[in-house]
Amino acid sequence: MKIIRKLPAIILLFISLSQVLFAQTRPAWANETDAQKEERMKWWHNDHFGMFIHWGLYSMPARHEWVRNHEKISNEEYEKYFNNFEPDLYNPKEWARKAKEAGMKYFVITTKHHEGFCLWDSKYTDYKVTNTPIKRDLLKEMVDAFRAEGLKVGFYYSLIDWHHPDFPVDHIHPMRDNAEARAANSKKDIKKYQQYLKNQVTELLTQFGKIDELWLDFSYPGKDGKGHEDWDSENLLKIIRKLQPGIIVNDRLDLGDTDWGWDFKSPEQFMPKEWVSEKGKKVNWETCQTFSGSWGYHRDETSWKSVPQLISMLIETVSKGGNLLLNVGPTSRGLFDVRADERLKGIGEWMKYNSRAIYGCTAAPAGFKKPDNSLLTYNADRKRLYVHVLEWPIDVLSLDGYKGKVKYAQILNDGSEVKFKEEGENLVLRLPVKKPDTEVPVIELILE
Repeated sequence: MKIIRKLPAIILLFISLSQVLFAQTRPAWANETDAQKEERMKWWHNDHFGMFIHWGLYSMPARHEWVRNHEKISNEEYEKYFNNFEPDLYNPKEWARKAKEAGMKYFVITTKHHEGFCLWDSKYTDYKVTNTPIKRDLLKEMVDAFRAEGLKVGFYYSLIDWHHPDFPVDHIHPMRDNAEARAANSKKDIKKYQQYLKNQVTELLTQFGKIDELWLDFSYPGKDGKGHEDWDSENLLKIIRKLQPGIIVNDRLDLGDTDWGWDFKSPEQFMPKEWVSEKGKKVNWETCQTFSGSWGYHRDETSWKSVPQLISMLIETVSKGGNLLLNVGPTSRGLFDVRADERLKGIGEWMKYNSRAIYGCTAAPAGFKKPDNSLLTYNADRKRLYVHVLEWPIDVLSLDGYKGKVKYAQILNDGSEVKFKEEGENLVLRLPVKKPDTEVPVIELILE
């Protein structure tokens, strides 16, 4: 009788364990050792800083990249932007130069956003840039220009497509409140849409050379949403890995319960309070952030972050072991917003002198306590610790518990010596009264 009474609990435990095992079972094509993954992501861990570019037809209304959703615009109403898209001032060499001068090492471009418009000459749709007045494959030109400046290439591709005839209307679709559009769902074939995704991703991964990062966006499973079954995520990822074995893929395919369906977590528009972890284990992560409150060009948006804020954001990201993907939204003429240009220039000025406190760095070892109003980054290969001083102190900076750990100190932007002495277990740095002429001063500590 005792066995019978316990049986339901045993069955439930078995089911639970089965689900866990199923979620963690790696397909044969996804087998990879930790060392192999580390090698594949080596450049990404070193570079830390990339440029996100959101550019499409939404740059014409200039009211946010989700303007179709927010204003519930139909395909027919939206067609005027397609018919008049002509970025005649587009010069991808300038874009690439600005990214490089800002200290960015890679870029990710929206090849297709949720509106469904494609920046390349896809053979699977007429809704593409070569059918607009500009009549050019703008993606090809961009990839060539950024590669020429030494930046690695990343593609954003939306899993969502509000223009495709077989994409079912759901709760975030522009036509969500249109009864006729909802009724038409019965005639749509999600299998055809899945094939469309695979066909276009295949084009992107076979026609533009080596692609270093793929940023898929996004899943929203549940009632009236879409998740991995709608995208056929596992088979889509299988194609991606086959075509570009070295590629790095984000976490938005709704395969988060596996350890093989993503390479990094992608917190959006917020700063994690610490190194991002899953089930108690630190994982790769990249935060994507905007200069303001919009990804696409927004003419009237005014909540722009300052240069010091953006630099601090980059430092904080690296201090927690992550990468920063910082977004620009070009205008429909093909130019960066003047406000973006100003901020890129400001970041670049700081990176020119302080980039070695970013590249190749990560979170400081546990034994190094962060001083007040400061952030720490650490280069293990060079045994150097970087103290990013967010609020310049008067005369001295005390580093608690640093006794016997430092053999030399200098201000990084000009390489000038910082004298120090030991007091008890602490190290006291003697600083110049005047703050160094840089947005966020960095003190480089060469460790014993």
